[in-house]
Amino acid sequence: MTVSTPITAAILVIGDEILSGRTKDRNIGTIADYCAAVGIDLREVRIVPDEQDRIVEAVNALRAGHTYLFTTGGIGPTHDDITADSVAAAFGVSIDVDQRAVAMLLERHKPEDLNEARLRMARIPAGADLIANPVSKAPGFRLGNVFVMAGVPAIMQAMLDSIGPTLETGARVLSHTIEAGLPEGTYAGALGELAKAHAGVSIGSYPSMTSTGFTNRIVVRGRDPQALDAARADVEALVARLRADAGA
Repeated sequence: MTVSTPITAAILVIGDEILSGRTKDRNIGTIADYCAAVGIDLREVRIVPDEQDRIVEAVNALRAGHTYLFTTGGIGPTHDDITADSVAAAFGVSIDVDQRAVAMLLERHKPEDLNEARLRMARIPAGADLIANPVSKAPGFRLGNVFVMAGVPAIMQAMLDSIGPTLETGARVLSHTIEAGLPEGTYAGALGELAKAHAGVSIGSYPSMTSTGFTNRIVVRGRDPQALDAARADVEALVARLRADAGA
């Protein structure tokens, strides 16, 4: 369902392996792309270790400040997979093996193979709805406005696809990119003044390195097409004037 009021989201990435650098996160970008495509404003990302107190603190802060909180990681079968317990603690509810989750696991495993470790993946906080996992069957879950998903990118993507239709969405953010072709220092002050003059639009400058050296792009973003076009016109005029002055 699309709504006119801003819909905001945060991401909480859970796992020592991310913080140590052993695993390179790919889920933040995937969720960010999805949010941008459906008009959800991703406002914050946090990464915390496998420590219950840190997870509880982050879950409670982020779920209170945003429409949605997406968590990734920590719902596997090993001793350090403590996300489900931590989310239950954050909400002050109990957690136990959920027969709905067991039924999902039995689609992949024989009953005799559901050992204690695998059953950890069927422990779900009381009152949560399950998130289907067509890849490996072990489910994620939703409790309140918190969506708890796997850390494995392919599984997280499948879970995100599953919950997508249930989310409220907003107007998409539109954007225009202007190739500056000038050093940022040349236009930084004037661009700041334009940003103030077009307060309803986001204006940012993004340098990058290419085979021929630095290049700068100015990106104008917003939901109001008329405001966006007005800001783009002013930025293009600024760039054209400065390039003419520089003989570029």
